[in-house]
Amino acid sequence: MAKSKRKWPVILGVVFILGFIAAMAITSTGNAKFRCEVCKTFDGRTVCRTAAATTQEEAVRTATTSACSDLTSGMNNLEQCRNSEPKITWK
Repeated sequence: MAKSKRKWPVILGVVFILGFIAAMAITSTGNAKFRCEVCKTFDGRTVCRTAAATTQEEAVRTATTSACSDLTSGMNNLEQCRNSEPKITWK
């Protein structure tokens, strides 16, 4: 009987986690109307990242931030990368 009482919190925890993951997947992809790939070149290296969002500006900003984060270290370089001209491909 003691084992039966210990199972329910574990089962409820697993159900909650699966429900949370499903909700995140639905909300993160369901509202995105714009999807783009942004390629940024900085310090001789090029990185491309894809993002999806409800607005074009948000999609470009998200992909740009992701690409520049991989290319740079430090805030000054990050800002220089963000302000450079991107190559954008809409999907």
